[in-house]
Amino acid sequence: MLNIFARIAIVTVFIFAGYLYGIKYGFVAEGLIAGLFFGIISIIIESRMRKVSFGSIFGGLLGLSIGLIFANLILLPLRYVITDEGRMLSSFIMNAILGYGGMFVGLHRGRNLTIPAIMRLFKGQELEKDLKILDTSVIIDGRIADVIEAGFVEGTFIIPQFILQELQYIADSPDPMRRTKGRRGLDILHRIQKMSNIDVRIVEEDFPKIKEVDAKLVALARLMNAKVITNDFNLNKVAQLQGVSVLNINELSNVLKPVVLPGESLSLFVVKEGKEYNQGVAYLDDGTMVVIENGRKLIGKNVEVTVTSVLQTTAGRMIFAKPKEEE
Repeated sequence: MLNIFARIAIVTVFIFAGYLYGIKYGFVAEGLIAGLFFGIISIIIESRMRKVSFGSIFGGLLGLSIGLIFANLILLPLRYVITDEGRMLSSFIMNAILGYGGMFVGLHRGRNLTIPAIMRLFKGQELEKDLKILDTSVIIDGRIADVIEAGFVEGTFIIPQFILQELQYIADSPDPMRRTKGRRGLDILHRIQKMSNIDVRIVEEDFPKIKEVDAKLVALARLMNAKVITNDFNLNKVAQLQGVSVLNINELSNVLKPVVLPGESLSLFVVKEGKEYNQGVAYLDDGTMVVIENGRKLIGKNVEVTVTSVLQTTAGRMIFAKPKEEE
């Protein structure tokens, strides 16, 4: 509501200024229309600027300045060679091309710059690279601690304060299952902090206008130019749509699972019936589900099966087989 009143006030000021300008030069109607036009333009620019990060503005202005400087440096020796008309035309072309090009590059390259990063640049320090933000789900899952400890993932790991608050909220839940998960997540974080081969940092950066934790994670990753480590399928897709790099622990797990090819033989224990008629279900040591055709009668028994097909998806892998006795 306050923003609406502020915008109305801005448009009113422009209209009043146009009215005064029109009285002074004798075209009141045109002045009112011009004031309304520029007022609307200013509101549009203001709404657009809200969506542009500080880094993009800084990068765009810096790129524009550098482009104009280079354009004039290139034109400097030509001033004594070409005519006045040629100098004006070449000056316009060079300033337009290099100025616009510099601004475009600055907007693109500077979108992830923050005030602290800019201060580090002025101090001669390099921008931080290889930043990774841990999601709540991947912390509770716990496998990330083993991956880090094995040395397969390096860099600086960022723990946002709102993730800690969510973990604490889960750990204080009246539901025993959720409470156990929350406490497990806090224990995993404590274990990661003790590792000497990585740098773990807790950041206070928050986005009060954003309610969902996943949306906050994506916004923080864009702000810090960081990757998100998660095993949440939906967060994975949302982050990729917004140009944020994602490291999915489930995808890593699927890649590292032993390769099973059609025609191979497996010795399995059938534990339950499948969803479809007369199917049995067994599991490999890594947890991969094996669906056995005509395996319902084999529940509770060890059986030799032959792999018929393998279905691989981002959510996991499923193996289809049939008992050897049917071949």
